[in-house]
Amino acid sequence: MRVLIAFDKFKDSIGAARACEVAAGAVAAAGWDADPCPLTDGGEGFMDILSRAAGGERVARRVTGPRGGVVEASYGLVPADRIPTGARALMGTAAGSGGAIAIVEMASASGLSLLPPGMRDPMRASSYGTGELIRAAAAGARAILVGLGGSATHDLGLGAAGALGVRFIDSSGRSLDPLVPADWGRLHRIEGGVAEGLPPLLIACDVRNPLLGPHGAVAVYGRQKGLKPEDAAGLEAGSGRVAALVCGHFGRPAGLAATPGAGAAGGTAFGLMAAAGAALLPGFDLVSAWLDLDARLAAADVVFTGEGRFDDSSLSGKGPGAVVRRALSMGKEVHVFAGAVSIARPIPGLSAHAITPAGMALPEALERAPGLLANSVGRALAGR
Repeated sequence: MRVLIAFDKFKDSIGAARACEVAAGAVAAAGWDADPCPLTDGGEGFMDILSRAAGGERVARRVTGPRGGVVEASYGLVPADRIPTGARALMGTAAGSGGAIAIVEMASASGLSLLPPGMRDPMRASSYGTGELIRAAAAGARAILVGLGGSATHDLGLGAAGALGVRFIDSSGRSLDPLVPADWGRLHRIEGGVAEGLPPLLIACDVRNPLLGPHGAVAVYGRQKGLKPEDAAGLEAGSGRVAALVCGHFGRPAGLAATPGAGAAGGTAFGLMAAAGAALLPGFDLVSAWLDLDARLAAADVVFTGEGRFDDSSLSGKGPGAVVRRALSMGKEVHVFAGAVSIARPIPGLSAHAITPAGMALPEALERAPGLLANSVGRALAGR
């Protein structure tokens, strides 16, 4: 019997690769064959998962963190001819043939997980380090694939644009470097553009939020990044004003901010589209093709998937929810494992397992997640 193990990360606890490793150990101990297939939504693990799957190399760099200082980050370099045909097709002519594709993960340079809770404040966080990582990756790549999940920022990607050559000037002619939302009131004009020779940028993104409005970046993601309620209205208004300046400077249509996905990573998608002509790609479809997920589903007798929390919204999103839908459509037996499970109605063919024992406090559950997951997988196998 063959088990496909396709986990996403368990947020604030264990990454996708580690979760798959733990489950694979339990599957092997039961005498079954395991096919670990870590998933990614563009956040933590995006670069490692895609690079390893295509036999790429990891290149380490020291870049500016989301609140200053220096952090260790890496980008991947993958030979284009090692990327599966379906993924190259989604990437279009930018992937081409020959040369290398660079993979940049915003979370590694400008991620929320890099900051302790007391330092999380999108008014003062910058994507500058992500721009530095993109600039470093550009030297050896024909195109750059950027994963935007897990950011600490809401700077419209202008920090990254600054690292790529754009200048933001106050009324006295001084440079605002890096430009963060707390300083937007001082922004007088924009100068220059991204450095010549930057390869095409491709953004892997399943977020469909526009930049502004009730479904925009501030309204939907601000609080989880540490935004104070009293700052929300000002940040929304400032986002609209600065977005208009950006579109005017780069000759982009004002409607760019309304593009589905423009609000990804605090507007980083918007900023990279405006300043560098970045193109948005369907993230899960790209990852699925890159990992040859459909063929691996077809070869599996049983499918295990999961993440930190699995609920009804998971089934309308990507990642484990998409795995569930595809696997069930193929008639597979599917098991979901999550720290918490909340599904309104039973789903035929799907067995859902909450790995956290009743009454266990969240901090303890996060710390003990590997053991809890292994035990839950073992019980599920024993019950077949």
